[in-house]
Amino acid sequence: MPNPGQPTIRLGDAGQAVKRLERALRRTPNLGIAIDGVFGAKLETAVKDFQKGAGLPADGVVGPTTWAALPDGGPMPVLRSGASGAIVTSLQNLLTNGAPGQWLTTPGPADGKFGPRTKASVEAFQTWGGVTKDGIVGDQTWAVSLHAASATLETAVGLNFVVD
Repeated sequence: MPNPGQPTIRLGDAGQAVKRLERALRRTPNLGIAIDGVFGAKLETAVKDFQKGAGLPADGVVGPTTWAALPDGGPMPVLRSGASGAIVTSLQNLLTNGAPGQWLTTPGPADGKFGPRTKASVEAFQTWGGVTKDGIVGDQTWAVSLHAASATLETAVGLNFVVD
């Protein structure tokens, strides 16, 4: 089960469970979902649409049955200067492949180390993607649409890196 132990949430709720829901809905994919942790009217409509499509009662309330039908809404790791590993290598490869004609700044060699060149490439990507330019890859940056096949940065880098 991809979303174990999540509370029942509904219109008016806020917090981490709502962010998990937003990430899960974005991965259905519904790229119109903002990740802000607030269960507003637009999110309720998206929940009802998902519930209808999944053959569930479309009441807009996210309880155990809806959570079980959703993809994993766990967060991707936050990446910043000093991070390292396979996820950084995957990010660097994506930033390199997409840079020509898009954000124009490559991270240098895909060495799995988040250094100054990777940060500069992330900042260029953030500007291109219309999110806050801070050089940190968090929820907002992971959610940037790549404008191809409903992919986002997180789906292109790999949801296998989701953490709980």
